[in-house]
Amino acid sequence: MSLYERIGGEPAVDAAVDIFYRKVLADDRICHFFDTVDMDKQAAKQKAFLTMVFGGPNHYSGKDLREGHKHMALTEIHFDAVIENLAATLQELGVAAEDIQEIAAIANSVKNDVLNR
Repeated sequence: MSLYERIGGEPAVDAAVDIFYRKVLADDRICHFFDTVDMDKQAAKQKAFLTMVFGGPNHYSGKDLREGHKHMALTEIHFDAVIENLAATLQELGVAAEDIQEIAAIANSVKNDVLNR
């Protein structure tokens, strides 16, 4: 069973992204990156991206992680804030600890691309 299926499929990804962005927009460490972003489009892209990454249907057509983040000058602090907000979201939704760990490992595996290193 894929990670996507284990966490609850499309309804779970949709709920997670919606809660995640509420947390991100309330987080002073990273909210400013979204000041000029159309959050409906952002959420839709994130849902498609996470669905693909978690082993669900691939409908993602956005930029790769390096290209999508290169203009942002992100630091470890920003990356850690995203991971913290994502983990808190998944915990809130009752995702199993081992699945949260797997998701964190996936995120950490692309850290250099996101931070443009």
